[in-house]
Amino acid sequence: MKKINIGMIGGGFMGKAHALAYAGMPMFFWPAPAIPYRHTVVDVTEELAKDASLRLGFENYSTDWREVVEDPNIDVIDIVTPNDSHAEIAIAAAKAGKHIISEKPLARTAEEAKSMLEAVEAAGVKHMVAFNYRRTPAVALAKKYIDEGRIGKILNFRGTYLQDWSADPNSPLSWRFQKKIAGSGALGDIGTHVIDFARYLVGEISDVNAVAKTWIPERPVQSGGTDKLGTVKASDDVPRSAVDVDDEFMTLVKFENGAIGSIEATRNAWGRNNFLTFEIHGDKGSLYFNYENRDELQVSFSDDPSDAKGFRTVYTGPATPYGEGLWPIPALGIGYGETKIIETYDFMKSINEDTVVSPNFQDGYQIALICDAILESAEKSEWVNISKVGAKVNSY
Repeated sequence: MKKINIGMIGGGFMGKAHALAYAGMPMFFWPAPAIPYRHTVVDVTEELAKDASLRLGFENYSTDWREVVEDPNIDVIDIVTPNDSHAEIAIAAAKAGKHIISEKPLARTAEEAKSMLEAVEAAGVKHMVAFNYRRTPAVALAKKYIDEGRIGKILNFRGTYLQDWSADPNSPLSWRFQKKIAGSGALGDIGTHVIDFARYLVGEISDVNAVAKTWIPERPVQSGGTDKLGTVKASDDVPRSAVDVDDEFMTLVKFENGAIGSIEATRNAWGRNNFLTFEIHGDKGSLYFNYENRDELQVSFSDDPSDAKGFRTVYTGPATPYGEGLWPIPALGIGYGETKIIETYDFMKSINEDTVVSPNFQDGYQIALICDAILESAEKSEWVNISKVGAKVNSY
């Protein structure tokens, strides 16, 4: 069985999730399309890199990502770094002939994403963006129902991603609150997942009309380089610095197929932990999903008997997408780790079988265009057409 050597750039939270997936994928999907081998992990200091190799099960460690990119033994470069380094690493990896998986969002701007897309297309390597939530079996089941015509013509999409980890003003100034590193705030960090759902399930978005707000204008300066999110709080006497990204956005959307909808995301919603949802209405039925109940898909079909109208719960299991490789009993429990395992399976299969995997850098670029359009719309208080944003990017 083919072994694929992984060079992972970054050893933090997302590094843990990806390393778990590399270890677990062959256990769930056997025979595996290939065996991902944890070859080398990179972090910013010798101490952090060595610690990451021990924690995450990598044979080697390094503090120089360029050295790993150029290593002829490495087959895949896995980018789990802050957003400002995605483009430089991915372009170098593509030129070195490496397959690439990058955490989301693909880039800070559409222009940056376009340069990454051009690099992987020129090199002919496999490329993937890690929008793992679409690989939740219940979401894949919703896609199956839609493709089968079970809810008919889609009329409306409503999507949310609500969290509360940054609602406290004493949460530290993570890189996620700094435009030069993150590109945007709640939009790029979590809103892109909802945009990915919308494109995956409904179709391409043509126009947006958005508002965006920054609720907490400054935050305590974080000590150390680790992204601590909302797990620690600073005291009132800690120096503070400005937040220059959005804390929340809402947008109306139009789809190219005529459907309409709305998307919203915030990290300032007290009581919401990881409230990632969609509700889709068609002319023959409706679907509802809430990631906090990730084993469940709520369904309602127009031909249900009159004494059984309303949403009912379908529990995902062996009979649903990806189910045969996971757990043998419906509703036994799907977690975040399993979505990453499925993501790894699909990526390894793409490399082994020389097929196109999705979402890829083309999807990442299109989502970046939509994000740029949302920010432009919020600034101008008007509808913005996505294709016009793309035309401006292509004219640079």
